[in-house]
Amino acid sequence: MTQSVVVQVGQCGNQVGCRFWDLALREHAHVNKKGLYDEALSSFFRNVDSRESDGGAHVVGGRIQHLKARAVLVDMEEGVVNEILQGPLREMFDSTQLLTDVSGSGNNWAVGHMMYGSAYREQIVDKLRKAAEHCDCLQCFFLIHSMGGGTGSGLGTRVLSLLEEEFPEVCRIVTSIYPSAEDDVITSPYNSVLAMRELTEHADCVLPVENQSLVDIVDKIKHMSHGGKPGSAIKRDSTIISGQGGLSGAEKPFDAMNNIVANLLLNITSSARFEGSLNMDLNEIAMNLVPFPRLHYLVPSLTPLYTLADVSVPTRRLKPLLPFVSWNQEGWKTGLCSVPPVGHSHALLALANNTCVKLTFMELRERFIKLYRKKAHLHHYLHVDGMEQSCFSEAISSLSSLIEEYQHLDATKGTLVPDAPRLRIAR
Repeated sequence: MTQSVVVQVGQCGNQVGCRFWDLALREHAHVNKKGLYDEALSSFFRNVDSRESDGGAHVVGGRIQHLKARAVLVDMEEGVVNEILQGPLREMFDSTQLLTDVSGSGNNWAVGHMMYGSAYREQIVDKLRKAAEHCDCLQCFFLIHSMGGGTGSGLGTRVLSLLEEEFPEVCRIVTSIYPSAEDDVITSPYNSVLAMRELTEHADCVLPVENQSLVDIVDKIKHMSHGGKPGSAIKRDSTIISGQGGLSGAEKPFDAMNNIVANLLLNITSSARFEGSLNMDLNEIAMNLVPFPRLHYLVPSLTPLYTLADVSVPTRRLKPLLPFVSWNQEGWKTGLCSVPPVGHSHALLALANNTCVKLTFMELRERFIKLYRKKAHLHHYLHVDGMEQSCFSEAISSLSSLIEEYQHLDATKGTLVPDAPRLRIAR
């Protein structure tokens, strides 16, 4: 059995991470009825004896003593991390996993990436190494961060480059929350485009999640649940609603949105944690879905996102309606897990390496250009040591190049290439 380490950076990254650990514990408690530290638990949790000075890690198969999350929590403000440490999840983390400051990054990518990245480099590497040393077979780092703020985008991508530097053979899967066009952070286009260059260069896979899409999904579900139709009440153990029976207590404003992202990560790793008729290794995601190293942005789709009371979800078959590139007409990789998410009889997660992300990147580029054309707010970035104006031009150039690569694939998807002659084998 392999292990993975979750690295959550910034306010958004730690809020999503909090929901992930809450839901992960609920999922394992639902499946693990005997209270034994099994291989599924070992993938994301350590079992330690707090009475022993060195933590005394326990082997798989024994009783659960004290679970510690395989995680590193980083934020340059104390608020969210302190909230976690004062809440029901506080026993899952210790000081070796935490790194905080008090002043924050001021929604400035350069402060997070350059200033804090340099000041805390050794401490970050030390905490990552300690987390890795607790693993028997470290398979993947999951980085969770947002693109619009300063710490998530700046320090988050600095951590990503450190992961590549220190653990070049370990898969790096990044969940990035992209800001909406109406984002209240005026500098979010700068932060996002600067972060995009780092994601393109240093990640193995990026799961882009649009903040506006999460808002729309939650609003739609809430509208359905209050529509007054018979059986339209949403069950409490649904993907977007998890306060009842969970560890987090009362729901917070962004919990429903963060639950969707947390469930996305749980679904990705379910086949690596539980038994199934067709298990899938996490390394196979990049191996099968990333034919070009820079084009590793995988669009996630998850269903069901909720369960309506007294309504059975009809089974449906996937139809091959998507146009595939001519040289890979059967580009599917399938994993089947026997354990469904809590509250559901079944679930489906699809990761698609699709040229549709080009539209999101083009809109982001336009928002960046509107600011950069007027050199608006640029001085805040250039005052940071190590930050030069060339960083902006290189970042937008990298994004434009990425968009052109997707456009090239779009232009060639209708071109049919005859099948290569098959080798005949004599009997």
